[in-house]
Amino acid sequence: MEKRNLRKERIGVVSSNKGDKTITVMVKWKEKHPIYGKFVNKTKKYHAHDEKNECSIGDTVRLMETRPLSKTKRWRLVEIIEKVK
Repeated sequence: MEKRNLRKERIGVVSSNKGDKTITVMVKWKEKHPIYGKFVNKTKKYHAHDEKNECSIGDTVRLMETRPLSKTKRWRLVEIIEKVK
């Protein structure tokens, strides 16, 4: 039984929507330090494709990996989980 279409998904907060059909999403996670054992907050920014320009800064969104859409965009918006108040 071969499994296909296992694309990565990330959940993060929109930090910028300045580009046309592009959003910048900050993804946060905690990682245990290999030596000291303390949990460290890590963040990474992803550029994602937002076809309808529907996201605003502060929205919580789900991204999915896709083919390269531009020099930096390799993710696309799947859904808006929570709109900012």
